[in-house]
Formats: sequence, structure tokens, C-alpha cells
Amino acid sequence: MSPDQLRDVLEQVRHGRLTVDDAVGRLAVEEDGNLGYARVDLDRKRRCGFPEVIFCEGKTPEWVEGVARRLIGAGQDCFGTRVSDAQANHLQGCFPTAEQDRLARTFWLPVAEPSVPATGKVLVLTAGTADLPVAREAAVTARVLGCAVELIADVGVAGLHRLLKQRDNINNADVIIVVAGMDGALPSVVGGLADCPVIAVPTSIGYGAAFQGLAPLLTMLNACSASVTVVNIDAGFKAGYSAALICKRMSANRE
Repeated sequence: MSPDQLRDVLEQVRHGRLTVDDAVGRLAVEEDGNLGYARVDLDRKRRCGFPEVIFCEGKTPEWVEGVARRLIGAGQDCFGTRVSDAQANHLQGCFPTAEQDRLARTFWLPVAEPSVPATGKVLVLTAGTADLPVAREAAVTARVLGCAVELIADVGVAGLHRLLKQRDNINNADVIIVVAGMDGALPSVVGGLADCPVIAVPTSIGYGAAFQGLAPLLTMLNACSASVTVVNIDAGFKAGYSAALICKRMSANRE
């Protein structure tokens, strides 16, 4: 239970709208949201700043629905990643007002309108068009977690002039996410142009010697640019989440 929810319960007791026994019942609700097949971490928003996110891969549509309803019932936004077509169709029937991005494979159902403006600017760059699904996952994640996001596709090193035309966008970003497969060279180049953190995301795009993303992963881990850090192969969600954490802390420090 969040501090605001606790205050609301106590205010209701003080004004006689809720009995002490009823208040005890509410406060005694399990914070892990035990559903049998899942234990929903309802305290994560208080601890980590953002509610628990549903990784939908490998779950039945009904399991995803159950976790979503538990989060929504606790007054928390519901965000899911790696949503399959079957899960998407099921969730659409259960939550018709939710926002789904089928390219990013995400599901988002906020319980309330944002009360604060977006914090920080996240710029997402892709080396090629084939990297867009992972890039969109990163962009949607950062936006859901409260950042202003811009995505620019297909500015890889094979046509370096395309990247150089984005210097203003690079200079204005607080965090840059660079998504690339094949040789994975783009993050190091961007790191040499930017004065902000660069989060590199290797993708499984490429011919055989790319080894489903292993080759770009190793390239990014060996990047010369000191500002480049790396997440796992195809891990757009991790990149977007990390970028949002950086922006949130930057915003808090500015205040």
C-alpha cells in the first residue's frame, strides 16, 4: 500500500466513513498479491519508483489477465511486455481502453491521468528498420514510465551522413538508447558525439556470423566511447526502464 493509499484509509477512519475493523482488513491485504500462479509485487512502486511490469512471454492469456486485474485493483498502472497475438486479443476483450503496440508487443493500461509532466528526454536511435520492434519496446517503456521520447529510425553507420543530420536531437537528449544488430557499431559512434549516457541494445538482426545478436553484443561491450553501457540482446524494455530511472533521478536532483 502506497503512502497516499494509507493516508486515505486513515482519513476515512478519522471521519467515520470506515470502521476500525474494515481498516484493519484493508491494511492486512497481502502486499505480494498471491494469485497462486503468481505473486504480484504490489510494493514495488514504493520501493523502486515504478509498479511491477508483466513479462507476458510464456504465460497463458488468463494468467496475464489475472496479474493485470490485481495491479489495477491495487490502484497501480498495468504495463506488459512481449505480448503475443493470442494474449493481445484476450486482453483487448478484457480491457478495451488499454493501449497496445503490436510492433513493440506491449500492453499499457494507466489507472489515472499523469499528474506531472514528462521528465527528461529520451532519444531512441536505430541502426536499421529491422531493429524497430526492439526500439519501439524501449520507447514505449520509457514513455510509460514518464519520459518524453523521440524515436529516429535507420541512421546506421552504413550511411553515416544520416546520423550526423541528427546532431541537434543528440545534443538535446538526456539519455540516448541506440538499438543495432549486425556489427553493432552505432552506439560507439553516438557515444563519441553525445554528452549524456548512451544505452546500447544489441539485436538479433543479422546474417549467420552475427550469431543471433552475440556479435553486436560483444562489439558494444568493447565500445571505445566511455559513455556507452550495454543491456542484453533484444532487451528494449531494460533499456527503456534504465533510461527512465536516469531521467527520474536527474529530475529529482534538479528540483
